[in-house]
Amino acid sequence: MPNSENKTRYNMQYAKDKLKRIPLDVQKDKYEEIKAAADQAGETVNGYIKTAIDLRISGNT
Repeated sequence: MPNSENKTRYNMQYAKDKLKRIPLDVQKDKYEEIKAAADQAGETVNGYIKTAIDLRISGNT
């Protein structure tokens, strides 16, 4: 089995064991607002949302 297949299999198993997906639907204009803020912060949309969640959880809103 080629190495890339092993890596793919490992990544899939890791995601299954360690990650939980949270689907998030937003209106297109809200997404554009989030994307613009993430770009300005030098982050991806995913990273920006995760940071916002962490700040809210820690009480540093």
